[in-house]
Amino acid sequence: MEGSLAGKVAVITGGASGIGRALAEGLLAEGMQVVIADIQADRLERTAAELGVLGVRTDVSDPAQVAALSAAAVERHGTVHLLCNNAGIGPMSPVFELTLADWQWMLDVNLRGAIHMLTQFLPILRGNADGGHILNTCSMASMMPVPTLATYCTAKYGLLGLSEVLAMELASDGGKVGVTALCPGPVATDLGSSTRNRPADLAGSLRDVMLEDSEQFKDAVVDWISPAQAAQIAIGAVRRGDFYAITHPDMVPEVKARHAAIEKAFADEKQRREAQA
Repeated sequence: MEGSLAGKVAVITGGASGIGRALAEGLLAEGMQVVIADIQADRLERTAAELGVLGVRTDVSDPAQVAALSAAAVERHGTVHLLCNNAGIGPMSPVFELTLADWQWMLDVNLRGAIHMLTQFLPILRGNADGGHILNTCSMASMMPVPTLATYCTAKYGLLGLSEVLAMELASDGGKVGVTALCPGPVATDLGSSTRNRPADLAGSLRDVMLEDSEQFKDAVVDWISPAQAAQIAIGAVRRGDFYAITHPDMVPEVKARHAAIEKAFADEKQRREAQA
């Protein structure tokens, strides 16, 4: 969906605050019609009223609610061109403290939620004569391991892998639908207070921790950017048809270190085999 976004329709999950709200504001400025979805009803109602858009309360972990969101968006606007899978949670805990309920909650929202959305909306995007685009909010934590974020990394690594495969398959399908993986570093959002929406039946050890107090950043200055900055980077990538949307290019050393370790393992094994030949 390269080029102008004007007159097209976007659906944004996690759209009542943070990057989701900033995406809605940015896409409205581009001339798009916007539908926002969020699990938090009061904030959703307020944001939808302020922006003048349709708001649909949606728990993305529930396929039935995702189907209702799809129906509401199509009923209002006829179709959907841009799907923004942005809903997410980000509490932390060491692996040895995690419960099965912790894993279920994180994967239900951050990975299965996107899967539910893709399953429901991909046929709509592929059916558009002018195609469409999918924006998946992954994370810098989809590219490198982060202590105490095992559940989050697991979900976001999975979402990035899904995005990469999906982009390949859609390109071979004629290229009418594109994919962008938004990989934010530190963005000033409410991700650090995710447990406010935790289901009562999925209690566990995951807890809200401010990023600057986490193991990764406790001895470093956090390079915070605003949701609006992250949204503009994402919108630019969608408009250009870029796969990766990177908010913090200075974090590349950590990504390079992981890739270097992988490449070294390949090289070491090749050297061992050559020595045995």
